[in-house]
Amino acid sequence: MSGADQYLLAIYIESHRDDSPVPTGQLADRLEKAAPSVTEMLKQLDENGLVTYTPYKGARLTDAGRERATELHESYVTLSWFFRSVLDLETHESEAMELASIIDPTVTDRLAATLPDDDR
Repeated sequence: MSGADQYLLAIYIESHRDDSPVPTGQLADRLEKAAPSVTEMLKQLDENGLVTYTPYKGARLTDAGRERATELHESYVTLSWFFRSVLDLETHESEAMELASIIDPTVTDRLAATLPDDDR
């Protein structure tokens, strides 16, 4: 997954827990990155109009960032379910995070069709 996409997806996932900005440290933990690296990426994403970044508070997705993150999340969820349910991977979440932005949505749609009904 591209660096920017990985951050957008992580912010999207973390922001569903509450509506406040996602703190840099929380993103660093989720992405297993150093806090200064996270800060630099958040500044870039802010410059690109994908997040609103406030130092010492964190980041929120803009409308454009949320649109991209929503697409990524759909792929992430399908891949995670597939990896867990079909392949029985313990690392299903991290694998899905890595692949969500590089797999074609048609592929994720077809993977979803293979999942048992109780997993959809």
